[in-house]
Amino acid sequence: MFKLTPEQQLEEIRRGTEDLISEEDLLKKLKKSYETQTPLRIKLGFDPSRPDIHIGHTVVLNKLKQFQDMGHTVVFLIGDFTALIGDPTGKNETRPALTREEVVENAKTYADQVFKILDREKTELRYNTEWMDKMTSTDMIKLTSQYTVARMLERDDFNKRYKSQQAISIHEFLYPLVQGYDSVALEADVELGGTDQKFNLLVGRELQKDAGQAPQCIVTVPILEGLDGVKKMSKSLDNYIGVDESPREMFGKTMRVSDELMIRYYTLLTDKSISEIEQLESDIASGKVHPRTAKVELAKFFIERFHSKQAAEDAEKEFDRIFVNKGLPDEIPEHNLAAQTELWVCKLLTDTKLTQSNSEARRMIQSNAVEMNGEKIKDFNLKLDLSLGDEHIFKVGKKKFAKIVVSK
Repeated sequence: MFKLTPEQQLEEIRRGTEDLISEEDLLKKLKKSYETQTPLRIKLGFDPSRPDIHIGHTVVLNKLKQFQDMGHTVVFLIGDFTALIGDPTGKNETRPALTREEVVENAKTYADQVFKILDREKTELRYNTEWMDKMTSTDMIKLTSQYTVARMLERDDFNKRYKSQQAISIHEFLYPLVQGYDSVALEADVELGGTDQKFNLLVGRELQKDAGQAPQCIVTVPILEGLDGVKKMSKSLDNYIGVDESPREMFGKTMRVSDELMIRYYTLLTDKSISEIEQLESDIASGKVHPRTAKVELAKFFIERFHSKQAAEDAEKEFDRIFVNKGLPDEIPEHNLAAQTELWVCKLLTDTKLTQSNSEARRMIQSNAVEMNGEKIKDFNLKLDLSLGDEHIFKVGKKKFAKIVVSK
């Protein structure tokens, strides 16, 4: 069943891992699994707080797939009950809980999206309402008695809010308890999560001990930075690449990342070995490989994974047609505008900082220095008809560019 020895498995698991609690225990579990030819149960939970997932989520999904490829049983848990509570992780304020209708609607798309990475036939898909909806009030009180308020306040975000006298609702304490109880219900051997989930995963270990189970091992992975290279990838911050986005959008967004962030994406999101990535860094530093070439390959990797190889090839050709063949830079500032029928071109140029004023916009147009989608604009009185979904590239002079996306 297992192609790799326990030691080889552990070496694979270490790659891209932030915390491993504990490595000694995990090796023991892997050895027992290998000797008895019994796969470990590997748990990963996602709350359907939003309807879609992005490539930031795939860092931990890749690690789950790694366990699956080794021959272990992966359990993908959709937290349709915990989403009703609302996980405050990473927030310094109470996060609004979702309604059951919102959770059900969001959960509909989750399974299809994760199976772009996991093997559907080898994945155990579960929902924590299976056991939480059956819990009585007495059961819940018993669960809350297994952890103290003092222990809860050891959690970093709770501690900060408590010290700064920010509100902490009682129901928020239930979240790590329920997530921990999920591990008891599933009899998890290992649980995966981002570094921001470490406290919750540790609660699971404690509750398993109380239930007479062997405590799960914990594997955490880094939180992926968004396209800005600073903040956590998030749809609300609009710095993400969604796994359901079009090949064209995936390609364009990938080409906007910095050279440094590109290497981090290669490390956390691709199947390249550490030695291959180190060689790529060396080749870029020496000039043997141009950073743009490496970004193109990264973009094609994403598209091939979530769409198809043909889609990746077509996206590259489309990008070359729009940007390379017309001499446009890879990175162009993007502006989102509302659909409208009579937007004065000079106002658009000024609003997007391509010109300092409407009068400068007129002068630039009169001197044939303004282009829209590669065509010269000759009339400074031009009124633009912008329809939802439109994308336009504006160029002023030789160096100023703006991409207009009509998305409102």
